[in-house]
Amino acid sequence: MTQARIIDGRAEAERLRAEVALEVASLKAEHGLTPGLAVVLVGDDPASQVYVRSKGEQTLAAGMLSVTHRLPGHVGQDELLALVQSLNADPAIHGILVQLPLPSGLDEKAIILAIDPDKDVDGLHVVNAGRLSQGLPALVPCTPLGCMILLNRTLPSLAGLHAVVVGRSVLVGRPVAQLLLQADCTVTIAHSRTRNLPEICRQADILVAAVGRPLMIQGDWIKPGATVIDVGINRVPFRDPVKAAEGKTKLVGDVAYKAALEVAGAITPVPNGVGPMTVACLLANTVTAAKRIHGL
Repeated sequence: MTQARIIDGRAEAERLRAEVALEVASLKAEHGLTPGLAVVLVGDDPASQVYVRSKGEQTLAAGMLSVTHRLPGHVGQDELLALVQSLNADPAIHGILVQLPLPSGLDEKAIILAIDPDKDVDGLHVVNAGRLSQGLPALVPCTPLGCMILLNRTLPSLAGLHAVVVGRSVLVGRPVAQLLLQADCTVTIAHSRTRNLPEICRQADILVAAVGRPLMIQGDWIKPGATVIDVGINRVPFRDPVKAAEGKTKLVGDVAYKAALEVAGAITPVPNGVGPMTVACLLANTVTAAKRIHGL
């Protein structure tokens, strides 16, 4: 049996970033407009610091304005809200992203609701969620948008296919289900408590795994020839006892990758699958926001 096609998220993200850079250059030349992205980082979570640094570097590389606000983990709710309001009012800033998760004691929902929906490049504001559910123009969460780009580049058409989304988070599961519906898929949303989950997964022409449980979806849960999008990013210890003793970890997805390779038609690896698309889509969302704010 031939192995599944590996969907190269790094290559697709590179292509998207190149398209964004061309569009930014065009906006500068034709309209004197430089899209601006502000990222707010609260506390010193190491993973968040890596993400924020990467976002800043890629924003600058695309020719955009990049602003990073680093706040201590003990910052008060009112001070953080005041910063968000100042960014809402700043005409040079078209996209605002507050890096999640926030330290305990801060109300994430209140912070997200404070962001101007037109600058909400994370797509988490209820206004954008509502626009998406109604099929109206919206800023879409970056990871689901990246999933859809990968699917559209992999499959000739999504219309009529049965898509099963395992996961119901507001960040990935629900918005990706909405996008799949808009692409004329028949969509089933499942989750960790779904009965007969393996049987439901086996019905999927498109299987999106976004449940946050390492290697949960086994090879025999996958329909032969299905396209598998693995959104999971889980750190687990190495099986090698020496590496495990040293405390080293590796990244794995929600899908048992090696087993899935033998069954699926196409699959995203972890890492270098969906992950690189998320930051590239953040840049694309910032350009989209800048154009809409300026009526372009």
